[in-house]
Amino acid sequence: MDAVDRSQLADFLRSRREALQPEDVGLPRGPRRRTGGLRREEIAQLSGMSTDYWSRLEQQRGPQPSDQMLAAIARGLRLNADERAHLFRLAGHPAPETAHAASHVAPGMQRIVDRLGDTPAMVLTDLGETLVQTPLARALLGDHTQRTGLARSNVYRWYMEPATRDVYPRDDQPEHGRVFTAELRSAYSNPATRERATRIVDALLASSAEFAEVWARHDVRLKHPRRKRFAHPEVGELELDCQTLTDADSGQVLLVFTATPGTPSVEKLELLAVIGAQSFA
Repeated sequence: MDAVDRSQLADFLRSRREALQPEDVGLPRGPRRRTGGLRREEIAQLSGMSTDYWSRLEQQRGPQPSDQMLAAIARGLRLNADERAHLFRLAGHPAPETAHAASHVAPGMQRIVDRLGDTPAMVLTDLGETLVQTPLARALLGDHTQRTGLARSNVYRWYMEPATRDVYPRDDQPEHGRVFTAELRSAYSNPATRERATRIVDALLASSAEFAEVWARHDVRLKHPRRKRFAHPEVGELELDCQTLTDADSGQVLLVFTATPGTPSVEKLELLAVIGAQSFA
């Protein structure tokens, strides 16, 4: 790794922090805010680090940030791909490779997610890797963003960790499994994602006879049902509509789940927002 350009790194972080407004990231402005931009404690929280760590970066001191920390900072600051690469270089790291850059949430997607704090929503890559979830999405489906390696992909977890299927009623699980597999085949046939998809396919073919059987069907254009049923251990079964938005440049997909007004699922979502990811078993 090259030396850190601490002066330029500090200036870059400060300028991007001050350019972000609270409403850009889903935070209330509040009556006592005297200056524009985000406070250090706010951007530190968005980036998953301590305020002290962020302050030391802006003060040109502290350790050299790791790749993982820089990725978190890029997400917190809502950087685009070019700005993210610039951040890595200032911190003495090579710019992320294309495969890793594709895992960076598109800024436009992130801005939409920031405004969906009271709604289950999540952004996925073209391989079904969850990049970001709203708190209500984590409460509904579990936290997928902490997964690493092949387990980041929903289709890998589907076959290697069958307990993850329990978010859906048992009767609906075969259909979801076929759709996840068809999505993997689409990624496998795409030159831009073939290398990453091949690693998942090879691992599953070596370990799951069930996957091999479904993979051999060569399904490609299957789609998830627009209206999905979920089985939550605390609030019971929910029926939610799923809307999708695809970013043409990155291929990332935003999923937004809503309940039809006047249905029991509305009340269950409200209860889920209160209990969050707690378990009362």
